[in-house]
Amino acid sequence: MTSVRDVREKAGTTPITMLTAYDATTAGVANEAGIDVLLVGDSMGNTDLGYDSTLPVTVDEVASRTAAVSRGADDALVVADMPFLSVGVDEATSIENCGRMVKEAGADAVKLESGSHTVELTERLVQLGIPVMTHLGLTPQRVKETGYTQQGTTRDEGHEILDLARKHEEAGAFALVLEHIPANLAAQVTDALSIPTIGIGAGSDCDGQVLVVDDVLGLSSYSPPFSKQYGNVREQMLDAVSAYREDVESGGFPADEHSHVVDELDDLY
Repeated sequence: MTSVRDVREKAGTTPITMLTAYDATTAGVANEAGIDVLLVGDSMGNTDLGYDSTLPVTVDEVASRTAAVSRGADDALVVADMPFLSVGVDEATSIENCGRMVKEAGADAVKLESGSHTVELTERLVQLGIPVMTHLGLTPQRVKETGYTQQGTTRDEGHEILDLARKHEEAGAFALVLEHIPANLAAQVTDALSIPTIGIGAGSDCDGQVLVVDDVLGLSSYSPPFSKQYGNVREQMLDAVSAYREDVESGGFPADEHSHVVDELDDLY
């Protein structure tokens, strides 16, 4: 089983593979494929729950999906993504919500969309035995403020991301997600830290990469330009479901081989 220590020790050595997962079936496939880390992302709001953003996702929803992923994955490290306003409001509630993911849902760690307000919380969580993955750059929970545009594009913004990365490393974070920032900034952050960086839209110099599983599989109707599609499962699903509908409407399904007959029941009516 992949541990937090295993992931941390891959910094600068072996590329880390991370993928989102929201159910036991997908987790099992990713686990069998050898993915190192499964992120139960609040991206479930967009991909699975029908929301327009990640903001409506609740602690209960993340906990339920995290438990499912934990049951489906035997070897991968499972990280629960803490949803909007589940942390940062007050310390006690933040700790309780994060602790629930580990104690009740079976997560191995939590991920925080990070800023200056999460440095002390990261340190406290680590003190309590809850491993923390941090997240800088584009943080979708701040969509009302930043939109989905690339972050860290000015020197001041670059210095701020680098400074926050160092502070979270000092606070005890075991890894850092860098989302949608310039590749040369991500390279410098990676070089400055001893913990691994995991990029999404942050270039090839990070210690690992993460993508949303729906983008990888080709399930999404839209994928960001920094993602890559490795399949076209949406089209395959459409073909299969359409074929099923046509087979039922034509009378082809169910056929005799799909039914069971008990002779002694023939004369009931």
